[in-house]
Amino acid sequence: MTDVHRTIDAVWKLQAARIIAGLTRMVHDVGLAEELAQDALVSALEQWPASGVPDNPGAWLTAVAKRRAVDHIRRSRRLEHGQGRLAHELERQDREHGSGGDTEQDDVLRLMFVSCHPVLPTEARVALTLRLLGGLTTGEIARAFLVGESQIARRIAAAKRTLAEERVPFELPGGPELAARLSSVLEVVYLIFNEGYSATSGDDLTRPELCLEALRLGRLLAGLAPHEAEVHGLVALMELQASRSAARTGPSGEPVLLHEQNRGRWDRLLIRRGFTAMLRAREIGGPPGPYVLQAAIAVCHAQARSAEETDWARIAALYGALARLLPTPVVQLNRAVALGMAHGPAAGLALVDSLTGDPALRDYHLLPSVRGDLLARLGRLEEARLEFERAASLAGNVAEHAFLHRRAAEIPVPAAPGPTLGQAAREFLERGGLDAGTVRSYGQTLRRLRLAVGDRTPLASLTADHVARAFTAAWGEAAAATWNRHRSAVRSFGAWASMEHLAAGLDRRAETRPRTRGIGPAQLEALWNRPDLPLRERTLWRLLHESAAGVTAVLSLNVEDLDLDDRRARAGGSWVSWRSGTARLLPDLVAGRTRGPLFLTDRRPGPSRVPAQADLCPETGRRRLSYERAEYLFKQATRSLDPAGDGYTLRRLRYPT
Repeated sequence: MTDVHRTIDAVWKLQAARIIAGLTRMVHDVGLAEELAQDALVSALEQWPASGVPDNPGAWLTAVAKRRAVDHIRRSRRLEHGQGRLAHELERQDREHGSGGDTEQDDVLRLMFVSCHPVLPTEARVALTLRLLGGLTTGEIARAFLVGESQIARRIAAAKRTLAEERVPFELPGGPELAARLSSVLEVVYLIFNEGYSATSGDDLTRPELCLEALRLGRLLAGLAPHEAEVHGLVALMELQASRSAARTGPSGEPVLLHEQNRGRWDRLLIRRGFTAMLRAREIGGPPGPYVLQAAIAVCHAQARSAEETDWARIAALYGALARLLPTPVVQLNRAVALGMAHGPAAGLALVDSLTGDPALRDYHLLPSVRGDLLARLGRLEEARLEFERAASLAGNVAEHAFLHRRAAEIPVPAAPGPTLGQAAREFLERGGLDAGTVRSYGQTLRRLRLAVGDRTPLASLTADHVARAFTAAWGEAAAATWNRHRSAVRSFGAWASMEHLAAGLDRRAETRPRTRGIGPAQLEALWNRPDLPLRERTLWRLLHESAAGVTAVLSLNVEDLDLDDRRARAGGSWVSWRSGTARLLPDLVAGRTRGPLFLTDRRPGPSRVPAQADLCPETGRRRLSYERAEYLFKQATRSLDPAGDGYTLRRLRYPT
């Protein structure tokens, strides 16, 4: 029984893409196609343990799945076609489109383009590709990426829904669109490979199952698109990088740097495959794309018999070409490593320092790691140690975190000239006189500064330039109010530490508040006339609209504060007044109550969530309606009125249209 299940699992992983692709051509819906293919898989799980595995299991699954598709199409088109005519038409289509291997290959390629369509977010593209083309279950995908199975299921379901809603055609793109669409497919495959090659989280440095799946998808794509140089470039890149897998970790799973790896452990078969794929890319010709250039860099490493023989000058030149084609911060960081090896650490450090304020590298642990390595080679050991510590604090992978901590620990710690930034920040936040909100706000600012500069950096060495670079990376594109709030926190910290110069490079930004528009008369009328609108919501919304008072003030009203005759109520040190619409509703809402909150929740609080006495109605035992709940109810009620579909906020009731 177990052997049969293993066989079914292996057959499914090999045949899933072809079966789902063929079904998608028939039913024009990738979600439905996968459901029909899953039905065939369930039939195999039910029948094969008793009847045995068929001689051609892939053909068996395909035949069962196509019968399911024909049945579905017959049911859905019964009113449009005669039964016999429809059956004849489907059989003719199946003969025309399903008889040749070329058509099946085209179908799989179409499925790749659909599952990697740019209309989908990147995470959804990755999950859907592994599901449809890799044949992985949601559980397998979730384990590979260390997220919940339900989260992966939601991503896949949302992706299928988006493809259906956007009517993404099941066809091969042509003309100028082909390059952009192919780039999306290659990006997804390489993202899968990279997550396996250098896991961003978890205990282990690598996840071999993802590397293998990406290699399988890449080789499949190369067979489907044999005349695309970038496809072969990606395959070459992955083969050559995968060849180093056995040498990348030590006995305890710790990372081993490239120049320290035992090259005798590199996989020669994968290297030969990589060289072959690279030759195919060169034979196709044309200007080299980003994957061909990266593969050329990997070839340089694979050709060197030792780290000392590596042609770093050529690698630096290739990274220069790649940076011109793909000028991303990560490419520039890799180029800095190559420059440091080819022309000395000072050359590499100059480029790295120009990247420290880039928002894209703000939390990228390899930036301080590379900088620390270059500083160590220049003999600036104390600065290097601080950079390794900062890199460790940013690393999400446990193995990398431990490795970077060890690198920092190998550098002796000098006698501290005073408190570190981390110590000073904790002392600043723990002093008396700060309320919880202020501590939280200041803490956000200082946490970002500590991540950017390093917890162990001596406070006395902190400069305005350090702070300015951290601010530019973190909040350079933020709203003026956000920038000014964090600037104020640094000014307070600097004044407390007698280092007022820390905020010298941070100019205050002018704040311009956009005018808030109210809800239109027609929309308000539709809202007031809703027959299903509860009395509490109807009264609250009318009162907010007629009084133009703040939401917090209105929700704080108590029954004993109301003056129904004069149509007003005391709210703190001011008055809230209303007009006839609210006046007609309030008596029914009060319903004979004489004290307690005016707006109440639907039920009594549980024994573990007893509110403050002022927020509890002594007559009903219910608590005051919260701002968050009131806002949620209003957004839900106004989704259909909002062109954006998000629903309106309660504040919109205060303003004229």
